[in-house]
Amino acid sequence: MTYKELSSKIIGAAIDVHREMGPGLLESVYEECLVHVLREMGLRVETQVQVPILFRERSLGTPLRLDILVEGRVIVEVKAVETLVDIFMVKTLSYLRLSDRKLGLVINFHETRLKDGIRRVVNGLDEE
Repeated sequence: MTYKELSSKIIGAAIDVHREMGPGLLESVYEECLVHVLREMGLRVETQVQVPILFRERSLGTPLRLDILVEGRVIVEVKAVETLVDIFMVKTLSYLRLSDRKLGLVINFHETRLKDGIRRVVNGLDEE
């Protein structure tokens, strides 16, 4: 499955969750619902995945924690905030770099129209 196909499935699942639940809930609620829908679609989904942070060949004591990892390839960061700010995309790009992955999606469920709250973050992704 290409990154484009996989991201389309993830976005479609997020839209389904948003359509059913609407805006205004906690991030943890949206994360749980999204994981449920993605698994119903037959996708392999991991939650709260720890990624060690290496600094000068030493693993730091506090690992990163990814909200959702789909098919071991796409990081999904779930938000429920008034406005997406650049730091969310920068943080996701750092997660991609440190975990050696190519694609991340930041999804803000607080938007009236979910498509306005979706940002794609790439780390050297050639495939569309």
